[in-house]
Amino acid sequence: MDRVSELWSSLQGPYLIPAVMLLLVLVLFLGANTLFRKIIAKIRSSIQGISVPYELMAWPFRLLVSLIGLSALLHSMSLSAELHEILRHTLLIIAVIALSWFMMRLLRVFEHFVLQHYSGKVRENETARKISTHVSLARKILNVLIVLLAVSGVLMTFDTVRQVGLSILASAGIAGVILGFAAQKSLATLVAGIQIAITQPISIDDVVVVEKEWGRIDEITLTYVVVQLWDQRRLIVPITWFIDRPFQNWTRTSSELLGTVLFTMDYLIPAETIRSELERIVAATPLWDRRVVKLHVTNITDKAIEMRALVSAANSSDLWELRCLVREKLIEYLRSNFPEVLPKLRMEIERINPTGEA
Repeated sequence: MDRVSELWSSLQGPYLIPAVMLLLVLVLFLGANTLFRKIIAKIRSSIQGISVPYELMAWPFRLLVSLIGLSALLHSMSLSAELHEILRHTLLIIAVIALSWFMMRLLRVFEHFVLQHYSGKVRENETARKISTHVSLARKILNVLIVLLAVSGVLMTFDTVRQVGLSILASAGIAGVILGFAAQKSLATLVAGIQIAITQPISIDDVVVVEKEWGRIDEITLTYVVVQLWDQRRLIVPITWFIDRPFQNWTRTSSELLGTVLFTMDYLIPAETIRSELERIVAATPLWDRRVVKLHVTNITDKAIEMRALVSAANSSDLWELRCLVREKLIEYLRSNFPEVLPKLRMEIERINPTGEA
């Protein structure tokens, strides 16, 4: 008994409070883990068919629950005023960080939920592309704001920093002007990112032509845009490009497109027969969306005529395949049925009499 009393007396010294708090943190952590699993199980049972990584919120949720329990315990413990203030201040700082962490993870889970919901509709539906773009950019903007608020909140918990901050703000005119000039381009990029999110000149999965490169919008951030090119390269474009310079957006309001195929033929070509063959070719392929199919003579020269086949498709990929198909099939048809209309170079040789008379 004497040894037990001595051990208890020693624990009542500097080790008692840390040991109790450590034990309570462990109990609260395990309890928060069980609570989180039950909540996620109920959410997943009510929302089926969508795979969302709810586990991203697990660690910040456990930390928040542990902090709530520790704060309640701290108020019931009889501690010295100095130690109580140190522990309260420490818990407040950790709570601000944990809450910010939890909010950022919650926004990420919400983004996953929206993208999963519209994943099968993004390419076909303009509204789905706009919603996906809005959610992605909104999450990034809110993350920046949450970090700024968290840093400000942590600093404002220190009285000395708060007082020093007021004096710095009062005397930082010149420094502010210098920093403003130095950060002008960065601020312009950030404003451009917010403007893109509001005005929506581009959306996720839009088909664009930038720097004479064809590709799809793969990712939009606050500072740059990733364009996946046709050969699976990635073109990184500053976001200010889409504000300051013209570019082509093939799916701004609709993915339907018109395409042309040009032929240079001899004057002997029967235009009406070729027109009928063109209509037969496009009617036999699912690449054609049955909107437009026309054939025109668009130019003549002293050696040949130029004909243009105009066809339509539901999207840019189908249009490219359709144009190649029309080009291939028409050349094959002309070679088999009208070889005489293929382009020729005609030459006439005039024989001259040796006496000089024609």
